[in-house]
Amino acid sequence: MGLDSVISRSPEEVVLTPEDERALNESGIDLCGGLCSDGVTSFRGKVYDTFVTEVTGESLYQEWLPPKTVGEMAQALAACDPESAKEFSGLDERWVPSPGEIRDLQTLFRICAERGPGIIAWA
Repeated sequence: MGLDSVISRSPEEVVLTPEDERALNESGIDLCGGLCSDGVTSFRGKVYDTFVTEVTGESLYQEWLPPKTVGEMAQALAACDPESAKEFSGLDERWVPSPGEIRDLQTLFRICAERGPGIIAWA
């Protein structure tokens, strides 16, 4: 099963302010995209779910990750050292994103925590 993770202010439909879109687009984030995801305002959550769950205790497969939960996830991700994540995560290295992708996940979750959107899971 696939999973697109979409940044949104609403659990029912994709809602972003122009300022949200600008902050995400100007951030330099370049996560794995898919047919319906661009890697910036949405991304292939399936690719990152195992790692994100290991680090944050929350799965990207939840239908709606509210802003409060995303903020908690942002704090957990911020504490992860991208350079040593493979050694300390306890995961098989195929499930650990590259250091650049980890930094992009940290940036995306930080922006969401600061601005207020949550994340919709479209499986």
